[in-house]
Amino acid sequence: MSTEQPEWFFCLRHHTVEPKEGCKAADRLGPYSSRAEAERALDKVAERNESWDHDPNWSDDDEDK
Repeated sequence: MSTEQPEWFFCLRHHTVEPKEGCKAADRLGPYSSRAEAERALDKVAERNESWDHDPNWSDDDEDK
């Protein structure tokens, strides 16, 4: 009996959730600890992008010009 937790990935090519044995790593996001978490992968990416776009510590705007 294995105590290892299953890993889930979101495939960017097929827009599906898949187990560890799936498409190549370059085409996937993850690993995630649950299938439900992997299903939210693109939502999580969008949320992080939005947060980073408005983070004053990481602004690309050059205010000195």
